[in-house]
Amino acid sequence: MLRLPWFEYRAPRTVAEAAKILAGEGPQAMLIAGGTDLLPNMKRRHQTPKVLVSLKRIEALKKTNGTLGSGLTLTELLKTENIPTALRQAAAQIATPHLRNMGTLGGNLCLDTRCTYYNQNYEWREAIDFCLKKDGETCWVATASKRCVAVSSTDTAPALIALNASVVLEGVSGEREIPVESLYKNDGIDYLSRRPDEILTAIKVPQNWKSTYWKLRRRGSFDFPILCVAVALRFSGDVIEEARVALGAVASRPFLVEKASEYLKGKTLTDDTIAEASAMIASRAKPMDNTDMDLYWRKEVADDFAGYALRELRGDDMRQTRLRIARYLV
Repeated sequence: MLRLPWFEYRAPRTVAEAAKILAGEGPQAMLIAGGTDLLPNMKRRHQTPKVLVSLKRIEALKKTNGTLGSGLTLTELLKTENIPTALRQAAAQIATPHLRNMGTLGGNLCLDTRCTYYNQNYEWREAIDFCLKKDGETCWVATASKRCVAVSSTDTAPALIALNASVVLEGVSGEREIPVESLYKNDGIDYLSRRPDEILTAIKVPQNWKSTYWKLRRRGSFDFPILCVAVALRFSGDVIEEARVALGAVASRPFLVEKASEYLKGKTLTDDTIAEASAMIASRAKPMDNTDMDLYWRKEVADDFAGYALRELRGDDMRQTRLRIARYLV
């Protein structure tokens, strides 16, 4: 049985108090909300913080007054009225009901990157002389790479990027607001732009987008994404006034597909438009051989999943396709 290392537990009641603890303890402190990702990682010795700073008792992180508090559990998020379709679909497909009852929106946004060579127990990793992400010097996925290529596996981030959402970060130096896309860096190790003393406190999501989220995974009931496609559109009649397309689980960060987003503006969703846009979206998907299923097949089906998303937003009945492919019906 894997056991947790020893740690000191702090439970502040305010964001300011939590930020002070983070600033005072430095690199040996880590935040914990639901713990659904951090605690298994600690058992495998991926992270061994000396101090855990819990956010559970900070009620300000659970509010929904115009923004979404980062401390909302995924189950609470799904019960929140008027959240955009893409975000609802993304949250509903994360893990299992038990884990959604514990895991938080902020925790999913800050989820550690994943890799076949990293998400193993300590003895397994020791046998291969570890990897670049933790304790080693070689990226076993791309041995010539100087950068860790562990992949982002957050579901909610691609949906929020497509929706042009922003996050609020609070630290000892004050508060700042950045687009969700700017929260991430294309680095499997240093994957967040959040400063060490900062806490992600809220998410601001613009309204009036027609949106959807499609996820590829091996098991329909419980699995990390190996491809995410999120699309948000604003229409004037049948003409697209504004478009945002985001991809996830195909790089070390979720990102906006700018070329396809620009291409869709001023267009109607004809079959030809969908085919051209889907090809543009798929061209930006560059999966590595460090997660589930064959990387070439994952690259190939990116075109299909982009097409599913655009056809659904056109108004096509995609329910049977969702049940067959995404295994989820909203």
